[in-house]
Amino acid sequence: MARILLLFAHPVLENSRVHREFLNQIPRQEAITFHDLYETYPDFLIDVHKEKRLLLEHDFILFQFPFYWYSAPALLKHWMELVLEHGWAYGKKGTALSGKIWMNIITCGGSVEAYQPQGKNRHTVEEFCYPFEQSARLCNMNYRNPYVIYGTHRLDPEMIHREAINYRQLLLNLLTEKPVSLNTIQI
Repeated sequence: MARILLLFAHPVLENSRVHREFLNQIPRQEAITFHDLYETYPDFLIDVHKEKRLLLEHDFILFQFPFYWYSAPALLKHWMELVLEHGWAYGKKGTALSGKIWMNIITCGGSVEAYQPQGKNRHTVEEFCYPFEQSARLCNMNYRNPYVIYGTHRLDPEMIHREAINYRQLLLNLLTEKPVSLNTIQI
């Protein structure tokens, strides 16, 4: 069975109807590790060795966050800057994450129509995610297109619940995929 690391970054979770419902739908299984970065590091003082160990123990690295200013919240970007180090995650000797799968789970307040070339934002969410895709490639990871929930401000409770069930099914489907071999990389 594959192992999933859910790296969750939401600076104001108490204001999020969608993410709170999603968190309630995470299957309670040993193969899924939920890791709330804002809960763990409210001071932004990241334990890099702990984070590297977590990455090494999992096959799927899922970055879950609300779309803030066309990107991820600050703590997740800070986490990437510190944890994905040259010589460990990328570079000539940086092979620790090779073959692992990177996927973003993103919520957007804007509609799918707003995230089109002719829409308000002039680009798709996938296009805004090119830096994540390139980061995954740099780390020799396999990048998957993001799982995106649009128009979160206009979703009623029933719609949110349906989206949360879809999210749960996504996680269960990933668990059944063939895991990658763990690297014997030192931290």
